[in-house]
Amino acid sequence: MADTSDGRPRPAEARPHWAIRSLTATRGASARGWRWWARNWDRLVAALQDEEPVGLGAPATPSGPLIEQRTAPRQIVVPAQGYVYSFHIRATFAWSSTVSLRAEVLTWYADYFMPQAVQRLTRLAADAARELAPHRAADLEIHLQQALATQGPWCYQRGDLEVSCTPDVAVRLDEPIRRAVQPQIDRLVSLECRLEEHLQQARYAEELSRRWVVILDEHLAVAGGDPELATARQHLLSRQREAIRWIDELLAQRPLS
Repeated sequence: MADTSDGRPRPAEARPHWAIRSLTATRGASARGWRWWARNWDRLVAALQDEEPVGLGAPATPSGPLIEQRTAPRQIVVPAQGYVYSFHIRATFAWSSTVSLRAEVLTWYADYFMPQAVQRLTRLAADAARELAPHRAADLEIHLQQALATQGPWCYQRGDLEVSCTPDVAVRLDEPIRRAVQPQIDRLVSLECRLEEHLQQARYAEELSRRWVVILDEHLAVAGGDPELATARQHLLSRQREAIRWIDELLAQRPLS
């Protein structure tokens, strides 16, 4: 602050009028902006539930409902019969909604309801697993898939919005059980390969015999009953019957799937 000629401090100069008007206008705009956000916030959130209109040059909106594929953050582990070993379940969920949602909104709802869906699937798997021996992972997987197909999509609601998910499962053996059954599975695979090889040979022998019988029938019709051709025909018919019997025996030995 400057001094006057007599040594007394000079009063501060008055602030310019344009500066006061600018500050007042800025404060008023800020207040109006805050009131606008307060009035329109709910409307903006609701607008996020609808897809943006497709403008010029924008990619076309995909047909059909939007689907969010999510994998459970960790495998679901449920005890097998005897409560010593477990089954390990890898679960995926296909989330969708009957109303049009933006991708980020559907993602938010999938994250929100995922713990409930995982918990429901865990209970369903645990109820079935406690009656199954620990090496019967395939039976548990089939049971869960049939149960999920019967139930249909799982629906969850928050406010007025409802989303649904369709679970899918894959069941794996407990690692100690897998190591224990590995030698047996290897032997079964080897036997199955050998059986399939013999089955192909038997089918080939039956097909070859059948074709030769057709050829000999044609020659016998022309030759008028040649004894050698008739003997060869009977021999081939016998081989064909043997091949058919071989095929039936091999199919009877094949393990049931």
